[in-house]
Amino acid sequence: MRVFPAVDILGGNCVQLVQGRRESATVFGDPLSCARKWLSRGADCLHVVNLDGAFGRSQENVRHIRKIIRETGVEIQLGGGIRSFEDAASWLDLGIFRVILGTLATKDPAVLGRLSGEYGRDRVMAGLDARQGQVTVEGWQKSAGDYLGWAVRFEECGAGSLLFTNVDVEGLEKGIDPRPVEALLQRTRLPVTVAGGITTISDIRLLRDLGAHAVVLGSALYSGKLDLAEAMEAAR
Repeated sequence: MRVFPAVDILGGNCVQLVQGRRESATVFGDPLSCARKWLSRGADCLHVVNLDGAFGRSQENVRHIRKIIRETGVEIQLGGGIRSFEDAASWLDLGIFRVILGTLATKDPAVLGRLSGEYGRDRVMAGLDARQGQVTVEGWQKSAGDYLGWAVRFEECGAGSLLFTNVDVEGLEKGIDPRPVEALLQRTRLPVTVAGGITTISDIRLLRDLGAHAVVLGSALYSGKLDLAEAMEAAR
């Protein structure tokens, strides 16, 4: 199982939010410096989120993301504010390895197949941000239907993988709820990356044993509750 340290960018800073609320942001400094820190501790990939994009300002933070692409050279998956085929394609052309489509995928599922056909399925991930079993979109402000139903639809439409974020536990550092993850893994054949609530080594081992393809580590990594090297060892 792979481990993706998160680099979430808001207003030019690397931050962590609680439950997706802007006012809860804890600032950790320059995004590139944070990315380099995790790479120096053994990471070989990054999960980058343009939070300003998720809140409707897609051009915010572009220069910071470009710097991370240019100066790290590692596999990066990017989400947040990708609202069109052209947006996604521009990031893939720039060097992002994998784009994550959430709101766009629910509004236009066919875009998954278009991107997969042009760039390959491995580079196209559909996002399932779920609160109480319902997909949330537009910065977690609106509901869009059952997450398991959308998982099936995304697979049929050409997504190469899924990112499941459990909004109910995201950012709380109180551990995961394995039940929705297990249900999802039983429903889809796609590789599933899990985010939200991962706080302990036991959480990581449980997700590994359930069959998750990868995990995204955010709040617990930045607060020091999780050590990256130990997390990567547990994932293996």
